[in-house]
Amino acid sequence: MTRQTRRGRKKRASQFVPANPLEAMLSEYLSWTSVKNYSEVTVRNRRVHIGFFLHWCAERGLQEPVEITRPILERYQRYLFHYRKQNGQPLSFHSQHTRLAPVRVWFRWMVRQNYLLANPASEIELPRIGYRLPNVLSIAEAEQVISQPDIHDPLGLRDRAILETLYSTGVRRLELIHLKLYDLDLARGIVTIRQGKGKKDRVIPIGDRAVAWIEKYLAAARPRLVVEPDAGTLFLTADGEEIGRDHLTFMARGYIAQAKIGKTGACHLFRHTMATLMLEGGADIRFIQQMLGHAKLSSTQIYTQVSIRMLKQVHSMTHPAQLHKPTAATGDEQNEQQKAALLAALEAEAEEENE
Repeated sequence: MTRQTRRGRKKRASQFVPANPLEAMLSEYLSWTSVKNYSEVTVRNRRVHIGFFLHWCAERGLQEPVEITRPILERYQRYLFHYRKQNGQPLSFHSQHTRLAPVRVWFRWMVRQNYLLANPASEIELPRIGYRLPNVLSIAEAEQVISQPDIHDPLGLRDRAILETLYSTGVRRLELIHLKLYDLDLARGIVTIRQGKGKKDRVIPIGDRAVAWIEKYLAAARPRLVVEPDAGTLFLTADGEEIGRDHLTFMARGYIAQAKIGKTGACHLFRHTMATLMLEGGADIRFIQQMLGHAKLSSTQIYTQVSIRMLKQVHSMTHPAQLHKPTAATGDEQNEQQKAALLAALEAEAEEENE
């Protein structure tokens, strides 16, 4: 079977037939989200997580929206808390939150659309999500991981270019997958991210080293992977197709494990690392916000928590109990440090108030 044949084969989408009014309401809701231009990822996630709830309801003979009351939803919440996966482990509070939140949004939509008179989920309190600091790589560890691909192989050269791009730009996994050739301006060192999270475009810089590896990939590897007609996707599989999300995750995780640095992670690890290292290097948090595509500074604030070297420097400069008092920063530098510290404190307070 040729690559062209595999590429041209189309899967037939099975026609979904609702088995009961609850399932019909989910179908109606997903159609509404699509019409309102929600992202495909959002629509898919809500279908999956509300589907878990519908399966639970079906096992208990619940088929009508009006049968779902607050006690029923509280029973489902307790079910998630006591649920055990195949390995015997419970669902994390984050996973419980992820399954409950779409259900609550779904019932709010039913009320607003006048399918229900009252919202049974309005008083349901979602599990509190514990705060965890993101895992990051040091500069040496990042270099160790990035050097793992075999650059003498076309796919290895592609992987090196991918890792360099992730490390340099901090783009999300899907953003990298959807990159097109025309999104790159290698001469100017910039990349256009189209329809990122929230369906927003942004233009970000890319380092000259990442540019150099992309140019090597474009010259030596991509011509051997592409299948005509060329859709213009930047990074291709061995079959000349767009890389799948799971494939990219597996690839990145494999190189991190192969590097034997004692840390785990995948694509998002490079995003955390880029943001943290730039912050430690003195970048203004507003510029990091633009790089990451965060709509609010509070989303970026997590990276200020892991910059321990910068925190230690500020502590040494400002805390009176020091054996050797370092020279304090002056002028604009000191003002910027104070501005960053104040901003971090205000954002942290705002997050606590919103919990």
